[in-house]
Order: sequence, then structure tokens, then C-alpha cells
Amino acid sequence: MKKTLLFIVALVSVAFLKAQDPHFSQFFSSPLTLNPAFTGKFDGQWRLAANHRDQWPSIPKAYVTTSASLDFGILKGKIPSGDVFGIGISGLSDQSADAALKLNYGSLSLSYHKALDEEGYNTIGAGFQATYSSAILDRNKLTFEDQLTQNGFTNPTQETFNNGTTQNYLDMNAGILYSGSSNGSNNYYLGLSIYHINKPNLSFIDKTWNLASRMTVHGGGSFPVSENLSFHTSAIYQMQNKASEIVLGGALSALLNGDEANPTNVYFGSWLRVNDAIIPYLGLEINGLRIGVSYDINTSGLKAATLSRGGSEFSIIYIKRATEVKGIPCPRF
Repeated sequence: MKKTLLFIVALVSVAFLKAQDPHFSQFFSSPLTLNPAFTGKFDGQWRLAANHRDQWPSIPKAYVTTSASLDFGILKGKIPSGDVFGIGISGLSDQSADAALKLNYGSLSLSYHKALDEEGYNTIGAGFQATYSSAILDRNKLTFEDQLTQNGFTNPTQETFNNGTTQNYLDMNAGILYSGSSNGSNNYYLGLSIYHINKPNLSFIDKTWNLASRMTVHGGGSFPVSENLSFHTSAIYQMQNKASEIVLGGALSALLNGDEANPTNVYFGSWLRVNDAIIPYLGLEINGLRIGVSYDINTSGLKAATLSRGGSEFSIIYIKRATEVKGIPCPRF
């Protein structure tokens, strides 16, 4: 049974190369995989983000994805007040079908945000990202129909993958982002990003498979509800090849210590992946550290196979605050 499940996941993984990138339910906690224009767009000295996702745990190691990024602003004393020039590095590792397919990415990002008012509350910016990627296929972990002989399963030959079992390629991504505030305490934003602009070739068998571009439209905001309560919301629409998804939702935050400069917040909310999963979310923020936990409850036709277990996800974001906090509203969710 386990071999059958892994075989199914392996087939899905091959199609996955052509159809859809690795993704996170907590997309708002993985800024540089969402939009390069997020690079450096936060109120602080530097930001560290990390995410880990285990999808469909009822199938052994179906999809396991981990990412990490570090970004910060540069030339702060040499560019106009309110502008942001950001630089960042990031990496992502994705393993499918019990590590039969491994994808590894390393990226360098740059962005520039231009202030539209004296306070810097409203900005518009663009970001660019260059990525070196490696895809590794472990053929010994794959089972094909024509490998079944009277003596059992045989291993695939090297000729099955006439392009080799490792593909390395360069990738280009870009995005734009508007971020605004009406009073200095709220924030709203809207962004657009395109990944795989150059559509690199990624095929183990022939030269006909190119990685399709992924277009993402996303937006959200944070709004005070009362003195110690705020509402955070975000939504995303992604389209790649013939695959698409819509995720939307929000969370309430409660300020426990009454200190907005060094807050202790508790977050509770939920997101919805349309026609696929309900995603409860729980978060804790202490000073500049925010930890988030979510769990996909599968509601699609796959729930029989997945036992409604869509996947667990964990995120960590740490922002090193400056000595003097500017208090400029920036995207948070």
C-alpha cells in the first residue's frame, strides 16, 4: 500500500514540475517567496523568516517544504527620507514522494520603495530576484509500470532519463507592491508578482518541459478594532499553467502587555483555500518575534485519501527593531 501511495505521489510530483510551485498556507509569513518587492519592506533593521510545511501526512513524506530568508535595508542615510532600498537572500528546499524528487533554490533579491508622502506612510516599489535552482530525481525511489517482471520490480535504467537526473538552472522573478496608510496606525497593501519569467527548461526526459510562469496577485491589511485589538486580513490568487488557487482569511490580535513599541500579541484566526481546505491559524508575538502555527483541514475530494489531513505548517518571523522605531505601517499579514 505504501509503495502504491508513493507511486501516485511520484506521478503527481512529475506533473507538479510543470504545473505548480511549492507553496505555503501561511504565505504572509514567507515574504520573499510571495513577492520580491517585499524585500526590505518592514519597520526595523533586519528580518529573518523561516517556514516549514508537511503536506498530506497520511501519505509518508508526500510533500515537505522548508524555506528561510534574511532581508534588510541599505543606504538608509543616502536615499530620500521615507524611501526603502532592500536586499535579501533566501533559500527553499522541497521534497516530494519520500524524497524521490528534491528541489533546492537559492535567491538574491533587491527592491526599491518610493515614498509618496512626507511621512512615508504610502509607498510604491518594485523588486527583482535572481534564483539558482537544482532539481534532483532519485530514480531508485520511483516505480513504473514497465518495471514489473516475473521476478518482481526492477530499477529504472539511466536511459529512462536521457537528460540526466539532475537539472540546474537560473530563474528570474519580479514584483511590484503598493503599501499605504490613512492615519499612521492602519495599513493596506496590494501586490503583483511573476516568478519564472524566463521559463527555464526543467525536464528529465526530453526538452519539451519548461517551468511555467507563476503570476500572483495578493493584498491585505491591518486595522485597529479597539485599544488592544486589531484585525489582520490577507488574500492571494495564484495561477501557473492550468493550476490556480485562491486563499483568503484573517486573524484577530490581542495586545496583552499594552506596549505597542515592544508588544506581546496573541493571534487567532483562519484562512480558506477555496474548494480545498480550511486553515485555522494561531500565533504568538513577543517583541519582534512572531511564531505561527496552522493546519490544513482538507475539504476537497482528496479528503478520503488524506483522511482530511491537509498538512501542518510552522512559521517564524523575527524583526530586529531599531533603537528609534519609525512607526511606519508596513504589511504584516
